[in-house]
Amino acid sequence: MPHASRRVFLGRSLASAASLAAWRSLPVPAQAVPGFGLAAFTADVTVPLGHGMMGGSWLSKSVADPLFAKGIVLTGGEKPVVLVSVDWCEIRNAAFDRWRDVLAEAADTDRQHVLVSSTHVHDAPVADLEAERFLKEHKCAGTVCDVEFHEVAVQRVAKALRDALKSASPVTQIGLGQAKVEKVASNRRYLLPDGKVSYNRMSRNTNVLAEQADDGTIDPMLKTLSFWNGNTPLAALSNYAVHPMSYYGGGEISADFPGIARRRRQEDLPNVAQIYFSGCSGNVTAGKYNPGMRENRVVLAGRIYQAMAEAWRDTKKVPLEKIAFRSVPLSLSPRDEPEGFTVEGSTKLLAPDQKPFTQCLAAMNLSWRKRAATGQPIDVPAVDFGPAQFLLLPAESYVEFQLHAQTVRPDSFVMVAGYGDGAPGYIPIERAWEERDGNLHDWCWVAPGSEVRMKVAIEAALRK
Repeated sequence: MPHASRRVFLGRSLASAASLAAWRSLPVPAQAVPGFGLAAFTADVTVPLGHGMMGGSWLSKSVADPLFAKGIVLTGGEKPVVLVSVDWCEIRNAAFDRWRDVLAEAADTDRQHVLVSSTHVHDAPVADLEAERFLKEHKCAGTVCDVEFHEVAVQRVAKALRDALKSASPVTQIGLGQAKVEKVASNRRYLLPDGKVSYNRMSRNTNVLAEQADDGTIDPMLKTLSFWNGNTPLAALSNYAVHPMSYYGGGEISADFPGIARRRRQEDLPNVAQIYFSGCSGNVTAGKYNPGMRENRVVLAGRIYQAMAEAWRDTKKVPLEKIAFRSVPLSLSPRDEPEGFTVEGSTKLLAPDQKPFTQCLAAMNLSWRKRAATGQPIDVPAVDFGPAQFLLLPAESYVEFQLHAQTVRPDSFVMVAGYGDGAPGYIPIERAWEERDGNLHDWCWVAPGSEVRMKVAIEAALRK
């Protein structure tokens, strides 16, 4: 995708608004199809002190604010569907399957119908059970996650889900709303004054040139998909594409600025479950608007909160007449270059003379390669509500995939959550490889060529 200008962003925003107007012009039947139900659940999944953070880059020392898994179960379709957002950095490979299997059993469905998304906050853990086993087998100092705590957390969420089902509510309508977020997101990629391309606009930025450059390619809209029983709102799912970090790495545990915004909305509407999903933001950060000062966390939170409130006021309800489901298998090739990404190269990096985080990165690569060798694909699921679609994409998908999904179904309200199965790491578009995006040097475990496969899967999952 070519470098987007502000004019392009405005065009996208206007097109999105036009689409929403089109949905609002749909005829409204006298009543929705009976039989749909919703149960909202929440559970504390705060890791213990001394736990690996962001995949083992450092260890937790204190709790700034708790981490939660928040979700809903939708019944009345062919099978129950679970949508859950977890305040963790990533959930990968066997850990991702464990979440899906345990929650599927609790909801009486199958793993494909359980859509698990991480918010991707960095003052939080990465869960990769196989990576942790590699580290233990090689007696490494590095640690990705506590396997025993992981099971405790998953079972805690499953219990919350089962308890919620005992008091499920009927669902008659869905609500569609959106609002532009001001001064939060910016693409890592920007142009220098001499026309050269730079990819160094990180979550925290003090580079004047990066601050002065335009936002780059982003999705400026926060979307809220809500569920209602008549005039009673039950749950609000909000979604925005940005790396959700203001500052991190000091040992605090935190859901960061989206967690603050979500909590404020929950205080506004105590009886409406507030759930936040991070969009596809592998290459989108708050860098242009975030110098990294601690006080800026609440500033960014306030801007997300404002958009949530505006999206709620903008909401138009339509009858819920269907909950259809599609899931498409996606196979992405493991990366072989440079040499450290091969099985042999990563195994060497588990040596005791390597830094703990280097060991963790190598173990996560080996976990991904072991899974890929079995031929197990990544599931790309979509829930079709008729006037709205909920699509889950894997790992750190670049924002261009979210924008592509919206073009596939311009007739519908398309909400795209990122950070499903985190195994691949960054999933870039091909231009990023061509321009030597420096972010791909370590947290990207897939080979070039993923863009076409991703777009094919997106189009299949969103087909009418």
